[in-house]
Amino acid sequence: MTFANSARDRDIVRLALPALGALAAEPTYLLVDTAVVGHLGTVQLAALGLAATFLASIFWLFNFLANATTTHVANAHGSGNEDQVGSITAQAVWLAIAIGLTLTVLGVALAEPITGLLQAHGAVADHATTYIRISALGAPFVMIALAGQGWARGTQRMNVPLKILVASNIVNLLLEVLFIYGFEWGIAGSAWGTVIAQVGAAVAFVWTMRDVLAGHLKIVRERMRALISVGGDLFIRTGLMLLCFNGINALLARVGATDLAANQVLFQLMIFLALVMDSIAIAGQTLIGRELGAAARESAQSYAMRVTVLSFYAGAVLALLLAAGHDLLPQAFTSDAAVLDQIGNVWWLFVVYVLFSSLVYGWDGVMLGGGDSRVMMFVMLAATSACLPVAYLLIDAPHAIVGAWIAFSVLNFVRLIGNGTRVLSGRWSQNSASRH
Repeated sequence: MTFANSARDRDIVRLALPALGALAAEPTYLLVDTAVVGHLGTVQLAALGLAATFLASIFWLFNFLANATTTHVANAHGSGNEDQVGSITAQAVWLAIAIGLTLTVLGVALAEPITGLLQAHGAVADHATTYIRISALGAPFVMIALAGQGWARGTQRMNVPLKILVASNIVNLLLEVLFIYGFEWGIAGSAWGTVIAQVGAAVAFVWTMRDVLAGHLKIVRERMRALISVGGDLFIRTGLMLLCFNGINALLARVGATDLAANQVLFQLMIFLALVMDSIAIAGQTLIGRELGAAARESAQSYAMRVTVLSFYAGAVLALLLAAGHDLLPQAFTSDAAVLDQIGNVWWLFVVYVLFSSLVYGWDGVMLGGGDSRVMMFVMLAATSACLPVAYLLIDAPHAIVGAWIAFSVLNFVRLIGNGTRVLSGRWSQNSASRH
């Protein structure tokens, strides 16, 4: 099947392009923070590395709101039941508010102990604590935006999150420049700019969904339990992955601020590129969920194979771009010569990581569309069991950053084998979300 003649390829690309814009915009909050704060100094950048990685980890942990909502809404939308779409969306918003408020309370109260657990000391710890405490205020709004994205993806309204997230990122950039350089608030200004932008995004999502939510504001326990059921496996899966991310970061913190700052740049690029690759996965999840909701299993299998091919193409293009920009890209985030040297030591491993990880993310979308969350959890358990010992053994001076990215590569290589075996065998759709 050629790309030009493939209706399924066109369906995937039609949804993936606006999803690409929305996903690329989402981590831009932290990319902007990294670029702006990076020019304040190495200590501030190292503090941001700890705090932002931890916060991103927590928000990712609850990303099941978007994924579970997408799958359930896509199934209902595919079966033509729009009343059910509204009910599912409302339950997702209530769940988002409850989770978000809990995270705010915990983040404000425990910011200082958290930085201690992350092995931060002195000025790095002070800056990181400030950033976490302020950023925790945005948690409810981040969760509401995740629920809104799930609704938009499930109903194939991909332009909605694209417009909202691009606008909020523009607001974030303007506020960061004003607060940091105009008001001289330092790293606190970075956090406040992001929180205000997150509030605006949540309000915009709720306003856009107002007609969908109307008449469905009552809490329905059965639908809430259905979301939590899918979310439970994804919560554990994401928690295991983030255990690796934060464990690696904590090991780097013991080595020194230079390695930690270098990893912050690479880690934020990794997040950015992973979410860009996820655009194909989200398109696949939406279309596969729709087809399974309409009882068209053979069509869903065909979409899964096209997601595999297109994901590999995307990874190859991104790897080539990284290879071409090996000198210029790191300098956009820091001017510290020692940090740039450390990034250079691991850049080509990073390029290879992006290339093979493209299939990992594509297959995640296929398995999510098929409701194969339990297998995803067990694959991540195996990957974590391989990653953490490698990280502990290899992250040490003077090549700590190299050890860190070998560990990251081990994590995704195990996922590559596990997810690939499941998808290519065709067994991923046996536990489709329509059966939950």
